[in-house]
Amino acid sequence: MKVYFDTLGCPKNFNDSEMAMGILENAGYGIVDSPDEADIIVVNTCGFINDAKVESIDEIFNMSAYKEEGKKLVVSGCLAQRYADELYDEMPEVDGFLGVNDYDRLPELLDDLCSENKDRFKVIDPCRIEELEIKARKLSDDPYTATLKIAEGCNNVCAYCIIPKIRGPYRSRKKENIVEEAQRLADAGCKELVLIAQDVSYYGMDIYGSLELPDLLHRLCKIDGIRWIRLMYCYEDRITDELIETMASEEKICNYIDIPIQHASDRILKSMNRRSTSASLDDTLGKLRKAIPDIHIRTTLIVGFPGETEDDYDILQDFVEKQRFARLGVFAYSKEEGTVAAEMPDQIDEEIKQERLDGIMVRQMEISLAYNENKIGSIMDVMVDERDEDGSYIGRTEYDAPEIDNSVIFVPLKEHRPGDIVRVKIEDAFDYDLEGREV
Repeated sequence: MKVYFDTLGCPKNFNDSEMAMGILENAGYGIVDSPDEADIIVVNTCGFINDAKVESIDEIFNMSAYKEEGKKLVVSGCLAQRYADELYDEMPEVDGFLGVNDYDRLPELLDDLCSENKDRFKVIDPCRIEELEIKARKLSDDPYTATLKIAEGCNNVCAYCIIPKIRGPYRSRKKENIVEEAQRLADAGCKELVLIAQDVSYYGMDIYGSLELPDLLHRLCKIDGIRWIRLMYCYEDRITDELIETMASEEKICNYIDIPIQHASDRILKSMNRRSTSASLDDTLGKLRKAIPDIHIRTTLIVGFPGETEDDYDILQDFVEKQRFARLGVFAYSKEEGTVAAEMPDQIDEEIKQERLDGIMVRQMEISLAYNENKIGSIMDVMVDERDEDGSYIGRTEYDAPEIDNSVIFVPLKEHRPGDIVRVKIEDAFDYDLEGREV
């Protein structure tokens, strides 16, 4: 039997799909690149905010057209975890629903599904905790960059977020298992590790009783073949002096960090149930920049949170102007059922949310352009991602996460493969991209 995976959402979802594909392949299933070739289609959904839910539902309906050809359709991921009962009743065309903690059950479930006289299934276990076998993960043919999940779930109780109810409590993986997986990735040709979790900075507290990300990073930096190690999803209040010193001292750790601060108004931060304050943000960002002068900090913001006034929004705008983040994304607050924020008074009109989002992004575009213009004339290491039709190459610097941040388009001196790191002289700059030529 052949299976096609259609994955939506964040890097954590793609990591889950790779594990699920490996489990199925080890069980004798074939993994194919097109739904046309498949006997079974698995849609791994996102259910974080409303737009993601709509996209996931649309994709399920798109894939359901293949039912006419006799194919089976299974829905997994966050949307399935969150709304399994409702979806099971309202989408009879779907043959099975699978939660985020249950991928190791897929071979047995699909075996049963494809046997005669087998009904639809719904397997959703929010409390189940299983660390999947490291060797199960199916890697791409040339995995020069790869996510490395160091934990699952979340213990934070942000007022706007449903993730803890979907993915369960925070569960760190053991260091030796993470290092073993990283070594396997390196042996397969991986040069860039992107560390992911719902909160990377909390790593180790649940099983070791202390914040162990610095020690884990030291271990990962010893692996031959790994050139870049990138940190995503670090909470500001857990960025310790030890972590900053580790980043500054270990050459393989990119001078890049993702810190989703969400807001800068103390009143809104408290209402969001965030532990940061405007002062603590200033302090931590200042420490990072002092220890690592060329660090590029990525952040995400939420505008239009319930009760956000014009004064709160002005504070956020001023903070963005003062901090001048190298990379920044903005979301309009999404009212999610089951969250504390959904029941708050003073919900903001969608039009006002969009105006506030646009206002910050216009300013951020100017900041991003200034960052890029400062790089003109410099020579930078660029990791090749792909070759363009015109013969040029598209890649990234250590300051840019794959699929998320800026690109460098450059004229080569010779042919390259994805993952090659080449020296590029920057000759032109745009709002979010750079151009240059190999030297």
